[in-house]
Amino acid sequence: MKPPPLEYRRAADLDDALQLLAEHGDESKVLAGGQSLISLLNFRLSRPSLLIDIGQVDALQVASRSGEQLSVGALVTHHMVEVARGDPVYRGYEVLPESARWIGHLPIRTRGTFGGSMAHGDPAAEWPLLCTALGAKVVLARASGTRSVAIDDFYVGFLTTSMAEDELLLRVDFQQPPMGAALAEFSRRPGDFAIVAAAASLEWSPTGRCTAVRIAVGGVDSTPLRVPAAEGVLLGEQLEPGAVEEAASVAARSVSPSSDIHGTARYRRHLVRVLTANALRSSYGGVAA
Repeated sequence: MKPPPLEYRRAADLDDALQLLAEHGDESKVLAGGQSLISLLNFRLSRPSLLIDIGQVDALQVASRSGEQLSVGALVTHHMVEVARGDPVYRGYEVLPESARWIGHLPIRTRGTFGGSMAHGDPAAEWPLLCTALGAKVVLARASGTRSVAIDDFYVGFLTTSMAEDELLLRVDFQQPPMGAALAEFSRRPGDFAIVAAAASLEWSPTGRCTAVRIAVGGVDSTPLRVPAAEGVLLGEQLEPGAVEEAASVAARSVSPSSDIHGTARYRRHLVRVLTANALRSSYGGVAA
């Protein structure tokens, strides 16, 4: 199929993009990497009258570091993150380059963008899930100014965020590197969307007692789902195999996935348990099974 008739405008810079959004609001769509939007247009699931191409906005194509904070610009591609292993900008955030390999196939990673994935908000996508586990903040801009939104408040429904119609996602900020973090997922074939995925970040004392934890699962709800009940199992406890397995079991009991052609609800809960345990073990450097 072909997209519906629409006007195409290439933003000259960030101010131009924001002005176009201010003028056209919900009649427009922003084109970043286009790996999701073009399909939606071709199937006529999205019918904007204006397509605003921000691909030439250089200011959004950079990942930067300020002390412990990492900022990933909206137009940083998945592949740019993937090949950044060893880059001091990502020091302490190695989970991002390590996880980028799970995203689609190389052509998709080459064109798809960090901000595009975040704004699209697929509940099985890697970046929204990892950002939930890492407690990131999303920085949004409109012609009148910018605001920062905690990741726990950013996703409000299936493919729906708290962004206003005239706002543009500028970057994602990660406040402080975790002591350990990991993502684990299962798909039928390499490059497929995950049937279920799990991500975790951990902090611990010198004696191995958990001092902070965030656990998120994807593919089981309309948004990336944080699991406070599972986090509560570990907080203040020794990071030992029994505690990890109990937290994973609680995570599985806390979700209510639906059944579809890819798997039953029971199967998805099983995957939540297995993948949550794997993510926690990897976060702590491989807790003995």
